[in-house]
Amino acid sequence: MSEDNELWVERRGAVLWLTLQREQRRNALHAALVAALTRALAEAERQPELRAIVLTGAGEQAFCAGADLQSGGSFKLDHSQPYQGFADLLRQARRCTLPLIARVNGACMAGGMGLLAMCDLAVAVDGARFGLPEVKVGLFPAQVLAVLQPLVGPRVLTQWCLSGEPFDSAVALACGLLNRVVPADRLDAAVAEMLAPLLANSPSAIRRGLYTLKQTRAMAFEQAIAMTESQIGLFAMTEDAQEGLQAFREKRAPQWTGA
Repeated sequence: MSEDNELWVERRGAVLWLTLQREQRRNALHAALVAALTRALAEAERQPELRAIVLTGAGEQAFCAGADLQSGGSFKLDHSQPYQGFADLLRQARRCTLPLIARVNGACMAGGMGLLAMCDLAVAVDGARFGLPEVKVGLFPAQVLAVLQPLVGPRVLTQWCLSGEPFDSAVALACGLLNRVVPADRLDAAVAEMLAPLLANSPSAIRRGLYTLKQTRAMAFEQAIAMTESQIGLFAMTEDAQEGLQAFREKRAPQWTGA
């Protein structure tokens, strides 16, 4: 286990847990914490023994309240640099080929919605609140749109952005932001249930599969079909695919190597 700029990084078997450790600030983001998250995702990609990543916030009140507005420094950016910290975090998440699971333990607002949307799967407590309140302080959820637009219908997202009004977990589930909503005392069990099939399935199929999903998400049909018709042959060349097909024929459980 290690602690890095208020990010708690913990290995639990083949799963890496990343916990925002700013409970007193509702796990709000600042530049150092965003950088620590970006590094943690990049380092996880270099660890072949890892199979998934869970992202959550400390305590029971908030997953992430967005940028730390109290500090006064969240939007003091170096405009000489074309790449900015939060955008780089979203880029790193898009490059990640380990499944990212958001464990939404409470309020998920503004930039917290970006963290939620950058994850591949998400489970939330039934009392969680969500929203994009930036317009209430004269801002706009510009970067968050890059990860929210593929998930949510345009009229719904426009209303969230322009009104800044919060909504509950039932709405988030209905709009496609979440996979599951559970009572607070079932949150960890629900995360474990979500992880179980990921840990049982082929690591190489999941890794290459996530790569394919993310690459084709914004492609037009002809681009996507051209890419996937070449990808399918690469899937079949992996050791895991050969083992999986052999195990199917022999009616036994496969022994994955992740290669």
